[in-house]
Amino acid sequence: MTTPPLLAVRDLTIAFQTSSGELPVTRRLTFSIGRGERVGLVGESGCGKTVTGLSILRLLPAAVTRIHGQIDFEGKDLAILPEREMRALRGRDIAMIFQEPMSALDPVFTVGTQISEAYRAHYAESRAEARERAVQALAQVGIPLPSRRYDEYPHQLSGGMRQRVMIAMALICEPKLLIADEPTTALDVTVQAQIMDLLRDLSERTGTALLFITHDLGVVAETCTRMLTMYAGEVVEDAPVDSVLTKPLHPYTSGLLRSLPRLAERRAALSSIPGRVPSPGSMPAGCRFRPRCPHAAQPCEVEQVLRPFAEGGDIERSVRCCRSEELVLRGAVN
Repeated sequence: MTTPPLLAVRDLTIAFQTSSGELPVTRRLTFSIGRGERVGLVGESGCGKTVTGLSILRLLPAAVTRIHGQIDFEGKDLAILPEREMRALRGRDIAMIFQEPMSALDPVFTVGTQISEAYRAHYAESRAEARERAVQALAQVGIPLPSRRYDEYPHQLSGGMRQRVMIAMALICEPKLLIADEPTTALDVTVQAQIMDLLRDLSERTGTALLFITHDLGVVAETCTRMLTMYAGEVVEDAPVDSVLTKPLHPYTSGLLRSLPRLAERRAALSSIPGRVPSPGSMPAGCRFRPRCPHAAQPCEVEQVLRPFAEGGDIERSVRCCRSEELVLRGAVN
């Protein structure tokens, strides 16, 4: 009997209400995350990665946001779950590390108070017990003198420390699913490695599933087990990390991987993808990547669907490209 996934997103379309009507920013997103699985969500800025993460927790402004489709989490459809139940779920079962810590942290409260509040909102603990747990969380993410930092305000900390405070706040309840939106952006390389080791250890020790939203394909390669490639509001490829690094199926995934600097190619021109991601109001017809794709052909003029790709008899990959079976695309290691 197949174990159901922890999170299953089906045909998710997110639209914003404008003066001209609904403006879709994602279209029919479909993917799943198993218990303890680490999934990387990659793509250029403007592809809809952060909006997707925020929609899972229903953190987009309700007055102007329309969510169509299903977000199934342990048998509950988060797209229609009452707000009271969503508040009980946020932080405890699903937590999120936000991209910009200075705007996510409240400047008038100490960082320790904010971490303790996240813990006490879900557990009936005393202030002293919550403080002790928050100090432990600060120490876990590598903040020196955590008891002292507990009583400091966000403006007293560096950007890297504020980012680690956000990570501590997300981890304190040991959620079942952690959505990390560029969690190491403000950190230097050595601290990045420590944080990624911490998140990987948390996943392996507690079974927490991770959804990494990132531009850093190196982090995905080292930390994740599966990679979702997103372009112009659509998932264009879903594959195990090892497979996609050696043999990408979608030209956009190949373009991202070819853009990585290579030590073996000294003084060679850095590969890039021409053009830019289209805006939600001017999406091209057919394949949305077609205007930038070097392999575009006449079949690409019709809308592409995300379909399974059989490899070695096992169907564990999906791709949104009608030419995937005939193309031999370059990856990160070939």
